[in-house]
Amino acid sequence: MSVSLPDLVGGRSRSIAWRLTLLLTLLLTIAAAGTLAAALSYGQTAATRAFDRLLTGAALQIAERISVEEGETVIDIPLSAFGLLSLASEDRIFYRIIGPGGETLTGDESFPLPDARGATAAPLLYDTEFSGEAVRAIRMQRFLAERAVRGPITVIVAQTLRARSELANEIVARAVIGVIIAGAITLALALLAMHLALSPLRRVERAILARDPKDLTPFSTTTPREVEALVAAINRFMARLDKRVGAMQDFVADAAHQMRTPITALRAQTELAMEEEDPRKLRTLQRRIRDRAIGVSRLTDQLLSHALVTHRADSATLERIDLRRVAVEAEREARRTGGADGIELDLPSDPVMVTGDAFSLREAARNLITNALAHGKPPVVLRVSLTADTKALIAAHDSGPGMSAGQLQRIGERFARDAANPQSAGLGLAIVAEVAGFHQGAIRTAADAASGFWVGVELPLAEPAPVSAKAETAA
Repeated sequence: MSVSLPDLVGGRSRSIAWRLTLLLTLLLTIAAAGTLAAALSYGQTAATRAFDRLLTGAALQIAERISVEEGETVIDIPLSAFGLLSLASEDRIFYRIIGPGGETLTGDESFPLPDARGATAAPLLYDTEFSGEAVRAIRMQRFLAERAVRGPITVIVAQTLRARSELANEIVARAVIGVIIAGAITLALALLAMHLALSPLRRVERAILARDPKDLTPFSTTTPREVEALVAAINRFMARLDKRVGAMQDFVADAAHQMRTPITALRAQTELAMEEEDPRKLRTLQRRIRDRAIGVSRLTDQLLSHALVTHRADSATLERIDLRRVAVEAEREARRTGGADGIELDLPSDPVMVTGDAFSLREAARNLITNALAHGKPPVVLRVSLTADTKALIAAHDSGPGMSAGQLQRIGERFARDAANPQSAGLGLAIVAEVAGFHQGAIRTAADAASGFWVGVELPLAEPAPVSAKAETAA
């Protein structure tokens, strides 16, 4: 089974320290391999240059001691010529001296010469094999211009490569030791620096673990700038979580408080009806039971609707919506749930585009209809229009006198019930207000003796949709 680098580095259970250690080790390994390759090349080059100088010196000393006496070539090989080369005790030394006519004057007659491309007067270093070993040789020429001997005298001095290899290996070995020591020190210092660099994360961890589970307030701790974004993200998450927990607690408290009274009253009236024998009083109790049941049903529906709208305010994705479509769907849903006959729609011919959550806007429109039917006078008209300051408005109109001054002051508050209407849950306009705030809008009301009363949500218009290149071409 093959394991890739992402699998090793990106495993979910791996810590940051482990990943950084692995990556740092890989980088140091690559750097060490490159350094060793460079050291090997340098060692071979340095050893070659050092022993090539010895070869050159030996060949030069031999060439300088060649002379012509009484018409014959005299070769006096000095001991110092091979003295320096003999420092490499394990190496073998070869030489060959060739006269102007190509005859070997002294030395190993079978020692190979360089190829024809090396036939120049300048000293030439070359590699070859002799006696079953690799050797390094130098060819050097000296021109004689005597009457009896005239022409180049070729001096060849060679040496095996054992000492060169030992010197190159010694250089590489020292480089390896240096690289290992430097790498170990670098890795240790890097791990120490990484431990110190990650200490702010451990402080954040300890601060979170030390908190009370019920404490969702933002926390502050001294951290580097790189960790501030993480702390800010944690604080934003805790703020959202605190808001969600608060909303859930409010919902549970509201449901427990608001449902207890009507259910208790409904149970009491049901027990009275079971004991009542007078048909006229029994019908009165039945009507009360029906009204209470409708009220409980409406309260339950609006509690759930309010909780869902509150949840979507943080999680819903906003999109471009035609407010006319919202009005049509809200009117259709109001009719489907019953008790909303006689609703009229007044919609413009052009789209009225806003940016928002379709579900939340539909809930707000449905509650506007329900509120108008419960507290106003027919006919009820759900109208979509543009205001004078170019904003979108969806409002429910009725022919009633509208709200009192006290009710207008409390508009949007939860459980602001109408005492004259036992079926009122007191949440309709609270839902509308929350949806309006979520969409950067506001509740608007107006009353007129001739046209009646209306309450609605004013919303900012959506930005114009970008025109595609295809549409521009078609235009």
